[in-house]
Amino acid sequence: MAIVRFDAILSKAYNAPITASYTSIGSPLTKNWRMFKITNNTNGDMMFSANASTDNIFVPAGGFTLYDCSTNAANVGDTDTFVMGIGTQFSVKYTSVPTSGTVYIEGLYAQGV
Repeated sequence: MAIVRFDAILSKAYNAPITASYTSIGSPLTKNWRMFKITNNTNGDMMFSANASTDNIFVPAGGFTLYDCSTNAANVGDTDTFVMGIGTQFSVKYTSVPTSGTVYIEGLYAQGV
């Protein structure tokens, strides 16, 4: 049986700072995330990257996006291949300058598979 676990929230405040170049959000993942949500609680538009160089995900000011990587995948184990993998480092940059708020990334992983 697999048990759903929440990982620690990754976050970065607008004045941490978030700039026009990619900066890391927290530490690299230590679990394989099966689902994750990115929330942009700033008043600026944001671009997110999983490798600090490629524009992967755009989230407008006050918006969010939710990814479910493995709903229809079998619970094979912690080495499942369709997950946001261990070692992934999320990064963020603005596409319009924020003056308030924080960006958040929340992740779910499986335990006991």
